[in-house]
Amino acid sequence: MAELGSDPERERRAAGRRCGPCSLCCTLLRVDALDKPAGRDCIHQRSGEASGGCGIHDTRPPVCRAYRCLWLQGGLEDDERPDRIGGVVDLETVGVGLRLGIREAQRGRYDASPALQSIAARYREQMPVRITDAEDVLNPDRPFRVLLADGVEQRVEGDRVEIYREGVLVETRRLPWAERIGRRLAGWWRARGLDSGARGSSAPDDSR
Repeated sequence: MAELGSDPERERRAAGRRCGPCSLCCTLLRVDALDKPAGRDCIHQRSGEASGGCGIHDTRPPVCRAYRCLWLQGGLEDDERPDRIGGVVDLETVGVGLRLGIREAQRGRYDASPALQSIAARYREQMPVRITDAEDVLNPDRPFRVLLADGVEQRVEGDRVEIYREGVLVETRRLPWAERIGRRLAGWWRARGLDSGARGSSAPDDSR
């Protein structure tokens, strides 16, 4: 998770926001401190608009305290809270740059959510927008999408990359071998950590 830069209006919005009944990140993200894999409800989650949220909010682990989705940071509109739009949106550090991460509550949610599409449209001219879901998270070949500027989209599954421009397929290619190996090594390391009950101190993750 990365933090947005200083902006008085955004900071004003953020100051008045609380998770409330929203606990979608507690399902979609991995939390090693609680031995919780991505895509599974945390055992401390509560459901319902009146009583929802985290059952151990006051004593939750530091890793959970540190995490703030883009809505909590004030980077989204009031009505774009994760549980209302069907996905968790945040900023991710990639090398020396940033990308927007959209984690769907269910596979295909992005295509069914005008709100998520609107958010992606607002950010994709500034940075890549990566769309993932919480299904089969330890599979290095699981599909994901990357939205780029000028109407360009990459759809990746396994080592196959389809390039679209304004919704029209224009090219198909394979991932570079170094990236393919890197994804498999990352998947192996995450699986090893879960199998051994590893407890990390990094921010919650989607095991992407």
